[in-house]
Amino acid sequence: FPVAGRFVMPLPPNVPARDGHTAAHRMERPELSTLNECWSMDFVADNLFNGHRVRALTVVDNFSRECLAIHVGHSIQGKQVVSVMEALKRFVGRVPKRIQTDNGSEFISRVMDKWAYENGIVMDYSRPGKPTDNALVESFIGSFRDECLNTNWFLSLEDARHKIETWRQE
Repeated sequence: FPVAGRFVMPLPPNVPARDGHTAAHRMERPELSTLNECWSMDFVADNLFNGHRVRALTVVDNFSRECLAIHVGHSIQGKQVVSVMEALKRFVGRVPKRIQTDNGSEFISRVMDKWAYENGIVMDYSRPGKPTDNALVESFIGSFRDECLNTNWFLSLEDARHKIETWRQE
């Protein structure tokens, strides 16, 4: 429609006009007061000496900031994530109330969703493109990369597992 010498496109009928409100705000996350209230998980990738890729699943308790596990493999899928969580459940003796992750395929898989449901865990996914939603594990991964991955030369998958687990326990 022409308006004062300009052409203004009308909004399509299914697009509501903005009423001055912004997008919905993300709900505040509850303040943590004890261990195992919330864990965070994320992946980090690196290479062996021969260029083969390895991935590491990191699991961190958000209250204590302790790294509970680092699982290293060439390819880690949802079922391996569940296996790591089951091992932690046996080792720690309980599961967290909530797990923060990104929207990676391993975390949104059916097997992971089923495991979380069966254990009464709320999966708290970060917004796409917003790594700050899971800042604690992102900070841990930065330290992990600086202190372990960038300072070690991994000869094999077993060598990587051994050196990474030694670093985690220090």
